[in-house]
Amino acid sequence: MKGRPTPRITLEPAQKTELERLSRQKRRGRSVAFRAQIVLRCDAGRPDAAVARELRTTNYTVGVWRKRFLARGVEGLFDEPRVGAPRQIGDDRIEEVVTQTLESTPQGATHWSTRQMAKKLGFSQSSISRIWRAFGLQPHRSETFVLSKDPQLVAKVRDIVGLYLSPPANALVLGVDEKSQIQALSRSQPILPMSPGALERRTPDYFRHGTTSLFAALDGATGKVIGRCFARHRSQEFRAFLELVEKSVPAGQEVHLVLDNYATHKTALVQRWLLKHPRYHLHFTPTHASWRNQVERWFGLLTARQIKRGSHPKVASLVHAIEDFIAHTMTIPSRRAGSARRTKSSPRSPALRTAPSKSIPDFSQNSMTQETSERFGVRSTVGMTNRTQQ
Repeated sequence: MKGRPTPRITLEPAQKTELERLSRQKRRGRSVAFRAQIVLRCDAGRPDAAVARELRTTNYTVGVWRKRFLARGVEGLFDEPRVGAPRQIGDDRIEEVVTQTLESTPQGATHWSTRQMAKKLGFSQSSISRIWRAFGLQPHRSETFVLSKDPQLVAKVRDIVGLYLSPPANALVLGVDEKSQIQALSRSQPILPMSPGALERRTPDYFRHGTTSLFAALDGATGKVIGRCFARHRSQEFRAFLELVEKSVPAGQEVHLVLDNYATHKTALVQRWLLKHPRYHLHFTPTHASWRNQVERWFGLLTARQIKRGSHPKVASLVHAIEDFIAHTMTIPSRRAGSARRTKSSPRSPALRTAPSKSIPDFSQNSMTQETSERFGVRSTVGMTNRTQQ
């Protein structure tokens, strides 16, 4: 017994072109794109059941949009206007709000507020707020930025990112930096602890009791940290910290240090120490791009979790808090454990195990970047691996 005949769809070239365009716009209108695919498949004279199986939908859905297209054309694939009150603000008025916000400033102020804009254009404050949210406008907020003028920016970024993504076999990559002048502050009155319905409270004024400087080295592969506090942050302290690193890392393992361009890292005292320890290789971040050093992120965690809300009546108390945070960091298991075995087949390992030159190293930015970019610039996107213990 035959069923009702299926109405046949015959597309004109212009209609087919428009439907193909709509079917590709899945991000802008997923439902419309799906309906356009239904109509395009029905154009070949295929029955509803075959189209439904191919698109994983029901025969009823295919039939609905087949009939809608035959009755109203391409416009019938779009949703009809929703019920509710009509718009009171037209597109031209919305454009005026956006244009005024972007291209003008109010008298006596540097940026617009919702009430100032509403008063100027005759809107309600809530209407201005809705328009700004719809277009992502936030006049009350601003951000800072710095453009690096380092001529070797690309080469240095490739060098450092290459170390992070694909560290050399039998080598250790450490992000090294100092957090200087950490103040030991105590509040003028005791801190009131948090209680149900009340936040922790502290006085805005405080007493200064001195400062300390933290030198730290972060192993990005394991998350382990080597750190020590010093009273000052001169080249003498930096060399003492390098001695601590030397005692902490396995013997016979190449060590790559990621540093910023602070003058303390390039003094003659540090150069002589590096000459006696040729397994150390320095990689300098671009100018105004010290955030490329992973240890900076660890410094941010230290500040937010241990220092910012602490109260330290003396420097020794501050140092003890920092050491507690370092000890806690060392107990956190690495999320990348077990990936070190993959570095044994790294094609870069023979070049890195070559004995370095015995001459005094050149610490100019250009020479260091030229050498390291030749090693890592080409393969900076190799899969993430871990360092291999000897």
